[in-house]
Parts: sequence; structure tokens; C-alpha cells
Amino acid sequence: MIYPIVAFGDPVLKAPAKPIAPDFSPSELKQLVQDMYDTMYYAHGVGLAAPQVGKSIRLFVIDSEPMLDEDEEGNPIIPEPTAAPVKRAFINPQIVEETGEEWAFEEGCLSIPGIRETVYRKPVVTLRYEDENRQQHEETFSGMTARVIQHEYDHLEGVLFTDYVSGLKKQLLKGKLSRISKGDVKADYRMKFAGQGRR
Repeated sequence: MIYPIVAFGDPVLKAPAKPIAPDFSPSELKQLVQDMYDTMYYAHGVGLAAPQVGKSIRLFVIDSEPMLDEDEEGNPIIPEPTAAPVKRAFINPQIVEETGEEWAFEEGCLSIPGIRETVYRKPVVTLRYEDENRQQHEETFSGMTARVIQHEYDHLEGVLFTDYVSGLKKQLLKGKLSRISKGDVKADYRMKFAGQGRR
């Protein structure tokens, strides 16, 4: 099942997500993970958090391979450290540590189409999480994969990448964000707007 993507302005995107209980149905969880992958790929995303499909639970999926491509000159589009792409579901993740010198990259978000802004993040993140079989892991990720994880993790905390934009830029974004929240936006995937049905 492909879900509509929840647009900026819906309260679910600003609410901290709740942990997934140990007794959550394993079959329902696996189906939800598959549906989120299908939705992410349909929308040409590299990550998708459960709040973006209207579910305020601590789950996100990523596939960082498209972010590790090269530019037209054949240079990697990401700075060191580079790392192999990661496709994975993260359940009840907790950031253990973020390290390294912050680096800038222009981020976007499926819930905020048409807007990209520079965000500074640390290049290495260690995460404690469960996989879709509810097995516990603690793992360190770097480069673009770490950035995708940090962006999606923010969604579980009720934080959007636009929250990192400061001062004047934030004022300049207000009009665009307001239009998105009202459904005045073009996206090549279905979206759901606060107070409205599916589109």
C-alpha cells in the first residue's frame, strides 16, 4: 500500500512519536515497513518516517544508495567519510552519540516539497535500534547515510529540517510553508493536508 505523504502543517509532524510496544503485531509491523518502503520509492525519497504517513510511532526506513551517486563530473556528491549505502528499517531508535565536525548539505523533505535549505550535521552517528524482527542493534553510520538517519530521526522528535533555518531565511520561508500547509503545492506523489482529505 502506498500512503499519501503528510504535508507541513499537520500536527503529527511536530509531535514526538511514541515507542512501538513489544506486543505490536509482528505481521502488521512487517507490512507497515514494506508499505513505507513502497511509499518512499514511489515518492523518490531516500528516507521516510512513520509520522510522514500519519503514524506517530518511532519507526523510519532509509535507502541511502541514491545519495551516494556522482555528479556530472564523476565526483562523489558527498564529503568524506564515504560509506556503503544502507537500506534498513529502524524501530525505536535512540541516538547514542554524534561525532565529528559539522558539515553543510542542502536538505529537502517529502513533507515539504519544493523547499531545500542548508543544514549542518555531524558526519558520524551511533544508533541503538531494533530491526523489523525486533532484534536489538547498536551501530555507527557515517557520511550521507548518517545524515539521512539524523534527518529521519528528527521526524520522530517532531523536528523538521526547516527548524534549523535561522532568522531572515526563516521569515522568507514563511509564505512558502503556509502555502504548502494549505495544499497550494505541486508534488508528483499523493499528499495529505491538515484538515483536508487525501489529494
